[in-house]
Amino acid sequence: MNNEMGFDKIDPGSVPPVSEPDRQYYFIAKCRLWVRAFAEKRGRVPTACVTTFGCQMNAKDSEKLTGILRKAGYEILDSEKADFVIFNTCTVRDNANQKVYGRLGELNGYKKKNPDMRIALCGCMMQEPAVIEKMKKSYAFVDLIFGTHNIYKFAELLWTMLENENKGMIIDIWQDTDRIVEELPIERKYPFKSGINIMFGCNNFCSYCIVPYVRGRERSRQPEDIIREIKNLVAEGVVEVMLLGQNVNSYGKNLEDPISFAQLLREVEKIEGLQRIRFMTSHPKDLSDELIQVIKESKKICRHLHLPLQSGSTKILERMNRRYTKEQYVALALKIRREIPDIAITTDIIVGFPGETRKDLEETIDVVRRVKFDNAFTFIYSKRTGTPAAAMEDQVPQDQVKEGFDRLLKIVQETAKEQTAKYQGRVMDVLMEEVNESNPAMVTGRLSNNTVVHVPADASVIGKILPVSLKECHGFYYIGELL
Repeated sequence: MNNEMGFDKIDPGSVPPVSEPDRQYYFIAKCRLWVRAFAEKRGRVPTACVTTFGCQMNAKDSEKLTGILRKAGYEILDSEKADFVIFNTCTVRDNANQKVYGRLGELNGYKKKNPDMRIALCGCMMQEPAVIEKMKKSYAFVDLIFGTHNIYKFAELLWTMLENENKGMIIDIWQDTDRIVEELPIERKYPFKSGINIMFGCNNFCSYCIVPYVRGRERSRQPEDIIREIKNLVAEGVVEVMLLGQNVNSYGKNLEDPISFAQLLREVEKIEGLQRIRFMTSHPKDLSDELIQVIKESKKICRHLHLPLQSGSTKILERMNRRYTKEQYVALALKIRREIPDIAITTDIIVGFPGETRKDLEETIDVVRRVKFDNAFTFIYSKRTGTPAAAMEDQVPQDQVKEGFDRLLKIVQETAKEQTAKYQGRVMDVLMEEVNESNPAMVTGRLSNNTVVHVPADASVIGKILPVSLKECHGFYYIGELL
């Protein structure tokens, strides 16, 4: 059986294939028969909506979910008043969980008005046992729950839900997997750029982070599979790819024939027609001189590096299990600045980690001033049950956290504005990405260094990389003019 099997020729009584992804294409075909029966009975095709919470990895997963639903015959909507709504959840911070709970309450109201409506939940939040228990007790109206390890089984799970109408909640959660199944339908948000999973999971076990517990251990894809996928995307018109992994710098270590991330980048660079390469996220402890050199010599790798700091205090970094010191991080960042002067460095910073004092915060501020981050995503520490940090006794008082967060944010913004302003008056290439939401006479794009630029233009320029004169700097973005 091949992946594009004829939906009309499927035998509903046949035995599903064992091998993947053929098995999932079989169930897509079964779902398509159900969709046709629904359309004949209701006089319309069923609608579906995929809502994404969280990171680029989740966004990529949602494109897969949407692609499968489209292949099965669903009409895809942006509205959660659809016949089938799936929440692809995040659990990095507790407020992400609370947001899902709140939105589920709204969905329950929609479901009471639409007897055809089904609700599914997947993603990182669903890998938490406490969440599953809460779902059983308080959200029994949810029809399907699955996690991060078996997302490739979505078509099969969808069919199980459709054929078991009104028979209760279906839960399929795996604790771990070594399987990678990628050759499934996908519907990209942008036709000209795409995320590419190069690895899954994380081995770092930072003491505040739940990701290794919900995403599993590191699993790298074979380099030839990655290259083949990118070549196919370029043939479809993609000019920019984002290589995705929880820690891309450790890519390839678990392969039978190990390969470094820098070596993978060299191979990706050779792909004809590909114009831009991005990647995230980089753990500082694994960023090699080889990788710095590859970025420096590359004509395609974007001049943007996301290098999470988390804290500038060596004491707190040790408690976080980050495995580098303040001075090691600063030395690395400054080396990158020396070797690649036009690179933008962005970061993540947590304020209020257990045991953090005002002196520790001053250490973080010192790093911000020395490295001069082009942007920083600052977060207030969120206790995640099941992580070592959640059991630490010296939690920081909220008034101290708020005071420190506000002070750090002000300095981060000042530094970022100063960095962004350096490009005033220059002509730089911009990938035009979308019509501006607030002003349809403008198109929004990004520089290689990830700075946002708004340009007076129409939709005809979207997907093109064009030279733009950066006329006006507005803090974190530019108003530009097409040349």
